[in-house]
Amino acid sequence: MTILLEAQNLSRFFGPNIAVQNIDITVKRGEILGFLGPNGAGKSTTMKMLSGNLAPDNGEIRINGFDLLTQPKQAKAQLGYLPENPPLYRELTVGEYLKHCARLNRLKGKALKSAVDTVIDRCGLGEVQRRLIGQLSKGYQQRTGIAQAIVHSPAVVILDEPTSGLDPVQIRQIRELIREIANEHSVILSTHILPEVEMLCDRVQIISKGQVIFADSLAALHQQRLSSRLRISFANPPPIAEIQSLEHVASVEVLSSQQFRILYHPENDPTESLLIQAVSKQWQLQELVREQDSLEDIFMQLINFDTAAVETIN
Repeated sequence: MTILLEAQNLSRFFGPNIAVQNIDITVKRGEILGFLGPNGAGKSTTMKMLSGNLAPDNGEIRINGFDLLTQPKQAKAQLGYLPENPPLYRELTVGEYLKHCARLNRLKGKALKSAVDTVIDRCGLGEVQRRLIGQLSKGYQQRTGIAQAIVHSPAVVILDEPTSGLDPVQIRQIRELIREIANEHSVILSTHILPEVEMLCDRVQIISKGQVIFADSLAALHQQRLSSRLRISFANPPPIAEIQSLEHVASVEVLSSQQFRILYHPENDPTESLLIQAVSKQWQLQELVREQDSLEDIFMQLINFDTAAVETIN
């Protein structure tokens, strides 16, 4: 697939402080990239650099083939941006505001009218297009913010916390809209809502302390959810030392007199040998469950690992 946004070796410093250091980002056509990180990780700084609102100290950004630093007008014409706080004019109607945004993107005449009509339809704004933005619900204001980001049909759309402050119904509607947008555009989704990443994104990039600590497909992230733990129960349990002595068992945690948790290396699953021993020695196996980490668990493990690594280096 065609790469529509490519950033290489992005770095940004605020005095002696490193906000972002040597970050690489690529987004392909029709792809949703989830951009995650704890508060202060450098997400907002990165979003500002990708949208052309903040110049990097080092690195380069290309949007649909145009260099954002040397060809800013051409590059920004390929970009749609919804910041966390949408840039809405509350005293304008939805229709007036979207026409204004279309003019800012150099649309005129029939092309302008067609573009505005299209985003009003796509974003479900038909019933409120003549209402003042200041009188709209948070959900409709967010839809209007997304509409301004795509009114000029950009190659890349950056959405920063697009469901923040919405109720469950509005969140579902905005997520459906984001999926539809991704059919025609590349989307970078910055969010702290982990289930949202699972539901929407094709790839995930996690940043901590200004550096990327994970960058891979959602499938690869899901693979990490298969943790190296088994929960087992026996009606006739053996001594813990006997379980511990089984091949590939790293350690055993006693949960009760009959229930145990087995830890093992991901590449050496002891399940088969465990089953053979349980049958041959009549341990009367009652339960064998492969425990899974939640996406939140994985996120915290990655963040904590990164923090520990930094402390070790220092």
